Amino acid sequence: MVDRSCTCHSCGKTVELGQQELPCRVLLGWHIVSCLKGTESIDHYSFCSLGCLRGWVDSHMPEIPEVFLKSLGEESE
Repeated sequence: MVDRSCTCHSCGKTVELGQQELPCRVLLGWHIVSCLKGTESIDHYSFCSLGCLRGWVDSHMPEIPEVFLKSLGEESE
């Protein structure tokens, strides 16, 4: 019998899932994100907590250019 596992895409925490265990019970509190890449192409990402999910999202968001942030400060003065 081969066990399955789920690994947090952010921190690397791993949870083992036995063949007879329901993933919805073992992974209670985990967050699973599906990213549609195209026709029949879906990437799945697993996160053990909202903190790990947030870290992953933050690392994939483009940064706001510093020059733009500075221009906002000048207008408000």
